[in-house]
Amino acid sequence: MTRNGQTNCPVETTLAVIGGKWKPLVLWRLKSGVRRFGELQRLIPGVTRKVLTQHLRELERDGIVARKVYGEVPPKVEYSLTKYGLTLRPLLDELCEWGSRHDRRAARNSALGATPRQLDLEQVG
Repeated sequence: MTRNGQTNCPVETTLAVIGGKWKPLVLWRLKSGVRRFGELQRLIPGVTRKVLTQHLRELERDGIVARKVYGEVPPKVEYSLTKYGLTLRPLLDELCEWGSRHDRRAARNSALGATPRQLDLEQVG
């Protein structure tokens, strides 16, 4: 990223908005519909309340996530993907598919007792 906040690469731009350990998981869970904060926290084991709050705010700021607050006691807040956020669905589906293929490849390599590098070299030769 340059000093003025611009990037030289669209992948860098994408990762600046949706990258990291937790944001893709938040987006994946919101892909299927509206979720409350506590529900998101349960669906994403390991994420702290503070980090989840921070990421949801950043995604809201970037126009990816919508936050709806109901005037109830106790407060009820729901999160969902915006129309713009829904454009990430194909990317999220591709990431899921790639992860599934990678898991199958890793399992196959493990069963064969080979490293991924060894199998790649065998396929080239």
